[in-house]
Amino acid sequence: MRHRDFRIFFIGAIISNSGSWLQNLAVPFVLFELTGKAIWVGLAGFAQFIPSFFLGPVGGALADGNDRRKVLLATQTAMAAAAFLLWGVWVLDWREPALILVIVALTGVFAGLNIPSWQAFVPALVPREDLASAITLNSTQFNAARAIGPALAGVLLAVAGPAWAFFLNGLSFVAVLVALAMVRPVPNERVPGHAKKGVIAGFGEGLRYINKRTGIRVSIVCAMLVAFFGNPITQFTVVFVSDVYDAGPRVLGVLAAAVGVGAVMVAPMLSSWDGVIGRSALVRWGLPTYAVAVIAFGLAPNWPLGLAALLVVGGGFLVVIATTNTAVQMIVADEMRGRVMSVRVMGFTLAFPVGSLAQGALGDWWGPQLTVVIFGAILLSVAVWLWTKPTLLDHLDAVDDTPDR
Repeated sequence: MRHRDFRIFFIGAIISNSGSWLQNLAVPFVLFELTGKAIWVGLAGFAQFIPSFFLGPVGGALADGNDRRKVLLATQTAMAAAAFLLWGVWVLDWREPALILVIVALTGVFAGLNIPSWQAFVPALVPREDLASAITLNSTQFNAARAIGPALAGVLLAVAGPAWAFFLNGLSFVAVLVALAMVRPVPNERVPGHAKKGVIAGFGEGLRYINKRTGIRVSIVCAMLVAFFGNPITQFTVVFVSDVYDAGPRVLGVLAAAVGVGAVMVAPMLSSWDGVIGRSALVRWGLPTYAVAVIAFGLAPNWPLGLAALLVVGGGFLVVIATTNTAVQMIVADEMRGRVMSVRVMGFTLAFPVGSLAQGALGDWWGPQLTVVIFGAILLSVAVWLWTKPTLLDHLDAVDDTPDR
């Protein structure tokens, strides 16, 4: 935080992401209120994130072939416009679930172009010796927003209605746009002739690069496991509050905020452990802990026990996602950073919406609790299997992009 540019970016990002989490809770809430079906909650996650998968190659090419700050200014402006569009539609009483999903998907399109540049932008704000802490803090601000936004959303939904949540999300983008206008990052390294390669050729080069580096591959797979089997419960809290706990939007806000609070509680320890405990060890312990917490949430008979489980879910999420993200950022060369991060983003944003859709559909069939328990148990089984393959996780400790032998 002693670096001016990182500090400015951190403050703008946490305000903007808090607004995004306002909408991320408000959208599944209104869809479930309008339809009474868990599948619509899954569709909300699907519509929001699946565009990022298809646009990953384009986003990666933009990140490596252009000034990343300018890319972020353009995409964040577009996302702000989509947020205000959703607010306008709701205020005008055009409350068709399908229309809401279309606007959410439009936001996802802009986010798909934005995320690779965002992920690749952070290393330009700090020297390399502070990179691991910067990545952890970047994940921390996202998860702090994950606590602030839903907590505020719970109050707004109960007192003022969804319109205020949608409006404040649009307004929050001003903070990150101001921050981007103020920072002066180190220019990203652009390989001569990269722009002439085309999106597909450049993306193919990124895939070949990843294929020769096991640490990056393991990082992507671990993130996908978390996204598919565990992360959908952040939206599933809407269904639990209504169908399991028989509570209202304030309890929903508390439960949704718990994931972010748990992550923030773990962040200082995670940052201070850098250089003391290897990244492989953090993932080896963090992934099964996360899986057990997901199962515990599914089994919780009341919301206080569910709250306790979600605090651990948030801590486990940060450990696995921030650690594997740090591994990629430490390994990858800067000229490949955008394309490599786009593949990681594509993996996460494919696994999460498909997992959301699967859990939403099965939640209507099996019930939400059994669905979450089964998905958590599968994740735990995979985590235990990774314990038997320690050399795979050891590749997360690599410090440069030397190809595998």
